[in-house]
Amino acid sequence: MIIDSHQHFWKLSRGDYHWLTSELAPLYRDYGPADLEPILKSNGVVGTVLVQAAATEAESDYMMELAAENSFILGVVGWVEMSAPDSSERIKGLLSRSHGKLKAIRPMIQEIEDPNWILSPDLDHAFQTLADLGLCFEALVFPKHLPNLNKRIAKHPGLRVVIDHGAKPEIASGEIQSWADDMAQIASKPNTYCKMSGLVTEADEDWQVDDLAPFVITILRLFGPERVMWGSDWPVLSLASDYSTWLRTAESFCEQFSTAERDRIFSGTAVSTYGLEVAHA
Repeated sequence: MIIDSHQHFWKLSRGDYHWLTSELAPLYRDYGPADLEPILKSNGVVGTVLVQAAATEAESDYMMELAAENSFILGVVGWVEMSAPDSSERIKGLLSRSHGKLKAIRPMIQEIEDPNWILSPDLDHAFQTLADLGLCFEALVFPKHLPNLNKRIAKHPGLRVVIDHGAKPEIASGEIQSWADDMAQIASKPNTYCKMSGLVTEADEDWQVDDLAPFVITILRLFGPERVMWGSDWPVLSLASDYSTWLRTAESFCEQFSTAERDRIFSGTAVSTYGLEVAHA
């Protein structure tokens, strides 16, 4: 069984995807369930986790509507303004509207100018609410954010934290040591998880498997199969690869693991971390 732990949909006319401009030509169009479903079927993927792409609660509600209409969407990673005084109520409200599909909240940290944002005491109540409700915190970060993220994680041992895209290491330049050291600090905490996703778009345009290898191997070594989950990052993936190629590439990195361990990476970790319900699992 394969579950895609990270994919997106968007509808340009909604008007809140501020990062998505015509300069990103392959992405600058609507992407919806009808575009992805045949790709999932052809690759044997039984379900997905749909992740926010706009910093608005309205987009989270839009994703929830899609999840209600499409059974392959097993979970949703939404957005709320975590620094708002009423962030706890906002999170609870979003959860109540989600029909059980809301699994995590993701601020777009990579887009926030203040590198110390995550350390703000204004966020304490939001993080505690996530922990109390059993929701995950999803970290969309660059390597520069990892030391502060590690400090925040240390304050919330009861909160499951998912690192998106391996924290977007600098694969194109080959700079690995500082990233690996910081990731090791985070991985030492048992409530942390890492997505093996979004890596090809951090590599050179003509990337080779060997370019990815040191970074993927580091993620697998630090977090182990029980805390790594595979994701496509579709359709952003299309900037650097296609769905089947990335899936096969990821599988090739996991050949040394047992069947049970591979099952964890390609479905089990996502199921247990997010609390997904899979009809025939």
